[in-house]
Amino acid sequence: MNPEQAGGDNQEWTPAANPVMIALAVVLAAFIEVLDTTIISVAQPYVAGSLAATNEEATWVLTSYLVANAIILPASGWLAIRFGRKRFLMACTAIFIAASFLCGIAPSMGFLVAARVLQGLGGGALQPIAQAVLIESFPGKKRGMAMAAFGFAVVFAPVLGPTLGGWLTDHYSWRWVFNINIPIGLFALWMMGKYLEDPPYIKHAKVGAIDSIGFGLLALWLATLQIVLDKGQSSDWFATPWIRWFALVSAASLIALVVREMKAREPIVDLRAFLDRNFWVGTSIIALVSASMYGSLTVLPLFLQNLMGYTSEGAGWATAPRGIGAMIGMPLVGILMSRVDGRWLTVSGIGMFGLSTFWISRLSLEAGMSNIAWPNVLQGLGMGFIFVPVMSLAMATLPNSKIGNASGIFNLARNLGGSVGIAISTTFITRFAQTFQSQLVGKLTPMDPVFQEHLGAATAKLTPLVGAPQAAQQAKGLIYGAVLQQANYQAFMAVFAWSALFITLLILTPLLMKKVTASTEIHLH
Repeated sequence: MNPEQAGGDNQEWTPAANPVMIALAVVLAAFIEVLDTTIISVAQPYVAGSLAATNEEATWVLTSYLVANAIILPASGWLAIRFGRKRFLMACTAIFIAASFLCGIAPSMGFLVAARVLQGLGGGALQPIAQAVLIESFPGKKRGMAMAAFGFAVVFAPVLGPTLGGWLTDHYSWRWVFNINIPIGLFALWMMGKYLEDPPYIKHAKVGAIDSIGFGLLALWLATLQIVLDKGQSSDWFATPWIRWFALVSAASLIALVVREMKAREPIVDLRAFLDRNFWVGTSIIALVSASMYGSLTVLPLFLQNLMGYTSEGAGWATAPRGIGAMIGMPLVGILMSRVDGRWLTVSGIGMFGLSTFWISRLSLEAGMSNIAWPNVLQGLGMGFIFVPVMSLAMATLPNSKIGNASGIFNLARNLGGSVGIAISTTFITRFAQTFQSQLVGKLTPMDPVFQEHLGAATAKLTPLVGAPQAAQQAKGLIYGAVLQQANYQAFMAVFAWSALFITLLILTPLLMKKVTASTEIHLH
């Protein structure tokens, strides 16, 4: 029996264990995996100092994990069928735990990067397999709550990451950023062994040999793309020859991968899922929304630290209310999914996130903690109203036998969208700051009365302290420093405003998907 045939029988299958216990097992594993994409970000300077490395070398601690993670994501569906989903998921969790231990004891930067690659390979399958398990373990009417549980992992974990990472690093050691995975992972592994089981279509499925050519093209495309996105800004993008070559190789390998997978009898990534309207629309929405979302989420802590004087831990706490909003939104939207059209829930979520981002774009440098906290709460609420319905709608019209593969593609689109958004946002902050600086500096002329007034006032205050000649020079330095601060402030605000506009333009795209109810979902399967 092949997966397609088994998929038709699978609609009557229900797991023997309580779905809540199954959800706890897989959500815990997905949670620590997603947590590791951001928890290390605030600890990178400490890692570099401890292991006698440069800050540039320390960025590979994050990049190596993301590259390895991205390579496994789209192949996870095939691997789960080939080795058995329960066995594969437990093996991946065990690898992730072991790699976390190795990261925690790393004596050198090379050792740590190698351990992070292993950790990324083990963790790459945890998100899509967890999503597939949840969809199949819960009946149609309760899938909204199942997706809320999964959404909690993929939305709340990256929000918690910088806060938890900063706290652990400041109060203990950066090594605890990795060590914290071990007890949680071991508990999740025990839960999986006790409660998970493979559905019939996986038990009876027969798959051929691995599509090694497709897997090689996949690895080449994602590795080169992630490196370009991560190093593009620091290397001046396409002005640098090696960036151009990596981008060319990435584009060529993507084209070759699509051609190969559409022709292969046993593709490692089944791109035919894109023939389903709900899936391709939902995947496109999550990629575009993630680009705007992760770009603004990454930029806000930089704004707080660079311009408002927050510490890394303080910036984490300032943005933590976003997690409160997500904790409210996830269960709420899970309940509403059985009563309200998921497409309109997504529309409202996009509206909330756009409004909150615009709100942030109006912050001043004198803003208090409450001015930062409330838009973050609204952002978290909007994230819950976006992720949960989109995940449910994108998978709802696919056969169960296709969900594992489709989930890998869906999560890859979310991750890649986030990477692109971060790269674009950080690039435009630099470019906008240069533009605004040149505009402001153009006004610092002897003919400008406002400049002369401020220069005279600053010189007068400094003269009794350092003498007239030094006071004149230091006064100019103070004014130039204020210009740099104002240019950077305007750049951050411009990025937030453009991000708000971009995500608001997507507000009606969820209506392109078909309306799905529990009864039509069962019929379509």
